[in-house]
Amino acid sequence: MSKNNEEINEEIVETEAAENGEDGSKEAEEKSNEEILEEKLKEQTDKYMRLYAEYDNYQKRSQREKDMRYGDAVIDAVAALLPIGDNLERALQTEAESEDAKKLKEGIEMVMKQFEDALSNLGVKPIEAQGEQFDPNLHNAVMHIEDETIDDNTVVEELMRGYIYKDNRVVRHSMVKVAN
Repeated sequence: MSKNNEEINEEIVETEAAENGEDGSKEAEEKSNEEILEEKLKEQTDKYMRLYAEYDNYQKRSQREKDMRYGDAVIDAVAALLPIGDNLERALQTEAESEDAKKLKEGIEMVMKQFEDALSNLGVKPIEAQGEQFDPNLHNAVMHIEDETIDDNTVVEELMRGYIYKDNRVVRHSMVKVAN
């Protein structure tokens, strides 16, 4: 009698199953356990990576907030000291006629130099104003003049010096006279 192809295939599958175990379920069970472990490993790796990314973002955010608080403190302290620097500048603009007045003026110049160095060390520098285009982010226009020889919106005179912290935060705007 001849057997058809389906019966032969079934016999081959049954023979292989018998060689590998009783019904091949052991291999299927091991395979499924391996797949489950791989899925769990992937899941734990994913959780770890997300947690690591969250922690990294937390550290960066904390550092930015710390830098902002420090910057705010510097700006507040410098803003409180700027009137002293203004008065030193006014003192230097006076004429010294006597020898004692000249020595006093030299002393004031040295104090003013120390003041400017301290501001520089803190990251605070003066805002350039004279001859620059008026920028409302940096300048405060308190006077306007009409002059045809000067371009529009050009700062013609700085009445009070402004300061900026680390090139991006204004401590005090420059008070300026602008040509229209």
